[in-house]
Amino acid sequence: MSKSICVETKGILFDMDGVLISSIGSVVRCWRRWAEIYDIPNAETYTVPHGVRAIDTVKLLRPDIDPEEGLRTIEDMEVEDMADLTVLPGVKKLLTELPLERWAIVTSATQRLLRARLAAAGLPIPTRLISGDMVERGKPDPEPYRRGAELLGFAPGECIVVEDAPSGVGAGKAAGARVLAVLGTHSAEELKQADWIAASLEDLTVTSGANGLELRFTPVG
Repeated sequence: MSKSICVETKGILFDMDGVLISSIGSVVRCWRRWAEIYDIPNAETYTVPHGVRAIDTVKLLRPDIDPEEGLRTIEDMEVEDMADLTVLPGVKKLLTELPLERWAIVTSATQRLLRARLAAAGLPIPTRLISGDMVERGKPDPEPYRRGAELLGFAPGECIVVEDAPSGVGAGKAAGARVLAVLGTHSAEELKQADWIAASLEDLTVTSGANGLELRFTPVG
């Protein structure tokens, strides 16, 4: 049986979807509708890559169209579809316990979609955030997490990234941060590049001190 461990950090950089909230139902429905509109083969079974910016997916699927137009279409769909969005276990308690200056959200979602989903979930919108439309290169590029660490005033190596997708884990590691992966959207094998893997954030406890944060959790495996 795994034993709990304690890790010190200056700040935490959270991905949003699959870490703080689950919007998988909306994502699947909306991208399949989008795929049908834009004549993507097998639209009814299309599965969008998790943890990748929508605009990058649009460019991949339909490089012949205006990517901003394609992005607006999927963004409008997802903003309107919040029916089965859920807050993941342990998240509300964790975010209320964290000092505001010690955490940020770094997501592939656009800022408009980020704010809409957090509002629908009843979660606080952080004063520090990096959305997919605030960077030139999305995950798995390290730019988003480097920018997130800068917002907190720390080096990436002084932060812990919390992710659920291989692209995000790769982005965090490439930025120089330590990465805690949580299970849910991907298997432990797919997340093996992370420093640690936890079942969920429900197992994570955080103690705040003058010099930073102390995280305690039980790794998987």
